[in-house]
Amino acid sequence: MDDIERKQEETTAAEENPNRCRENLEKAVAAVKEALPGMTLLEREPMSQHSSFRIGGPVRALAVPSDVTSLTKLCSVLKQNHIAPMMLGNGTNILFPDEGLDQVFLVSTEKLTKMFLLPDGALYAEAGVSLSKLASFAQQNGLAGLEFASGIPGTVGGGTIMNAGAYGGELKDAIESVVCLYVPDQRLYELTREQCAFAYRSSLFKKLGGCLVLSVVFRLEKGDGETIAAKMRELNERRRDKQPLDLPSAGSAFKRPEGYYAAALIDEAGLKGYTVGGAQVSEKHAGFVVNIGGATSHDVYDLMMHVRNTVYREKGVQMEPEIIILPPDYRLEDFGPAVKPNIITMGERAES
Repeated sequence: MDDIERKQEETTAAEENPNRCRENLEKAVAAVKEALPGMTLLEREPMSQHSSFRIGGPVRALAVPSDVTSLTKLCSVLKQNHIAPMMLGNGTNILFPDEGLDQVFLVSTEKLTKMFLLPDGALYAEAGVSLSKLASFAQQNGLAGLEFASGIPGTVGGGTIMNAGAYGGELKDAIESVVCLYVPDQRLYELTREQCAFAYRSSLFKKLGGCLVLSVVFRLEKGDGETIAAKMRELNERRRDKQPLDLPSAGSAFKRPEGYYAAALIDEAGLKGYTVGGAQVSEKHAGFVVNIGGATSHDVYDLMMHVRNTVYREKGVQMEPEIIILPPDYRLEDFGPAVKPNIITMGERAES
């Protein structure tokens, strides 16, 4: 863990020079084709096909490794070409830009789906296992502690990075250890729960960057399978009753501010149903932003900016996004109400 933290500030010349980065990315794509000819590699793939928001333009490359070994080989090839990959799970909490990401190499974990019980009774799961399947597997084996995760539409990898949770439960409560690949030095690390520095919707992996979660070991309590299943049914029924599951979204749009509930603040500000283009504050649950048809990333961004500024003006509370907003240069950072509007939306493109 200390080795990882010491390398947090390391950057390459490629990362500092956009033109060099673009050149290296093209070399990396060619190198992956040559070194790993059997790997699925999608070029200029529209991210609207890989996002629960159904929003997003093309990414330069999207690789789908068949297992952890092929993923580590892929990362080695990318490292040799000075490219750091971005991991993609189910795309359930990401807003991809309409313009696409022409300088990004995405790596999908969709085929990393091994899951089994260890001899000591712990549960092992790879990064691409969906949280719903993880919870079901635990229930089938009489293991309690993941009932809250049965309706979360993410994966083990993404859920671990953001410490996903619902209905009073968080993944950190069930995690025993995490194996990750640290991209800068291409080494594998096994971290204990304490070393992962879990916090509300955060972890060491989210704060540090460059860490690809490969697998997680969960330590759960023995329980009665039927009782566990009943609890899962109860929580999922509550989700169906209260959340807009019939429309594309990325889950909760904002984190819960300390001492408040995001949905209540938004509702009290009179913003339920507020619409920008095809994006809307859900009329069913104010904590969700939904795509009611044809929403662009800028619709969602501008809507979230309006919500954030309105709540701050009327309630004095800063709203921090729970959704990952790409590219990083127009994230809604939580630095108070003075965040500038999206320059692309405002028609003020920066000069190149």
